[in-house]
Amino acid sequence: MELLLSSAIGILMAVGVYLLLERRMLPVIVGLTFVSYSVNLFLLAMGRLTIDKPPIIRPGITDYTDPLPQALVLTAIVIAFGMTALIVVLGLRAYLETGSDAAEVERTDMVREFGSVGQKDGR
Repeated sequence: MELLLSSAIGILMAVGVYLLLERRMLPVIVGLTFVSYSVNLFLLAMGRLTIDKPPIIRPGITDYTDPLPQALVLTAIVIAFGMTALIVVLGLRAYLETGSDAAEVERTDMVREFGSVGQKDGR
């Protein structure tokens, strides 16, 4: 089971990173969603979830489930949903303004190279 869960986390992260490297808006949004899913699964896996154990410490109970990872994942899901909605609206607005969802970067938009500074002086 651990191998299956760790494989799922790795595959989701790999797909998310691959989609983040695209030059269009929609694959970047889907890639961020996949990365969010993989981080949520990672948090749950690190919480060592146990089945049929109470999340509250009571007298006489020795084994219990730690509720903190579940609370963190629930909070992360809500935040990821809000951020995804914001990114979709910003992407849609950018598409309507420019007519394209491509993120083309021209050479003039990039940071200048270090070698071009010394070439003006003839050094």
